[in-house]
Amino acid sequence: MAKKESIALIKGDAIKELKKIKDDSIDFVLTDPPYNLGLFMKNRATNLSALRKNHFSGKEWDNLEINDWKENMEQLFFQLDRVLKEGGNLIVFMAVIKIETLINIAEKNNFYYKTTGIWHKKNPMPRNKDLHFINSNECWAYFVNNKKTGTFNNKGKTIHDFFETALTSSKEKEFGGHPTQKPLPLMDHLIQILSNKGDTILDPFMGSGSTGVSASRLGRNFIGIELNGDYVKIAKQRLKKSKQCQLDL
Repeated sequence: MAKKESIALIKGDAIKELKKIKDDSIDFVLTDPPYNLGLFMKNRATNLSALRKNHFSGKEWDNLEINDWKENMEQLFFQLDRVLKEGGNLIVFMAVIKIETLINIAEKNNFYYKTTGIWHKKNPMPRNKDLHFINSNECWAYFVNNKKTGTFNNKGKTIHDFFETALTSSKEKEFGGHPTQKPLPLMDHLIQILSNKGDTILDPFMGSGSTGVSASRLGRNFIGIELNGDYVKIAKQRLKKSKQCQLDL
C-alpha cells in the first residue's frame, strides 16, 4: 500500500509559525505573500465606481505601509533561509514593481536569485479596458537557498520562464474563493519541475490551499500556514476531496 502524504494545515501568523518549524526540514517553498498594493490600487484612476467585494485591494492584509511590508519580508526570508535545506528551491509570486525589492531582501538572506518568470492569464478581467492595457501577467521570482542550483526536473527539455493558463476555474472554488487564488495547473507545473516525490513543500501564505492540493496529488508532503480561519477551512475541504491523505490538523 502506498504511503500517504503528510499534510499539516496551520492556522496562524506566518512568521510566528515559521519559527516553530525545524531547521533544514523543507525541500521547496512555493508561496504567494501579500503584494502590498492595496493603497496603490485604490489611488489609481479607474472606471469602476467601486472595487468588487472580493478584490485583494479591499483586504486589510494588503494595505501595509511600505516600510512595514519590507520589515515583514525581511523576517520572512530570514526564517525561510533557516527552514529550507541547502539547495532548496523558493518561488515567490510578486507584483513586478516589487521584484527588485524582493531580490535585494532575498540576497541578504543567503538566497541566490535565478530568474523572474511570468504567469500569463488567458482570460484576465477586462478592467479599465478603455483606459490602458489589460493586466494579464503576474510575476514569480525563483531563488535557491545557499547554492546556485537546486532540483530542476526538466528531463532534458527546454523550459521557458513563462506559463500560460486561464484564471482559477469555478470548480476549484466550489468550497469558497480567495481573491488571489492560483490555478492548479500553474502550481502543478512549478512543483513537478522544482521538487521530487516525497519532498516536503511549504507555503506560509497558504490562502485556500492550491499549493497543498497540487503537492498532495503529486506525491509531496505539505505544510501550509494561513492566518484566516475561513481559508483554512476551505483548504481542508479541498484537500479532503482531492486525495485521501493524512491530515494533521
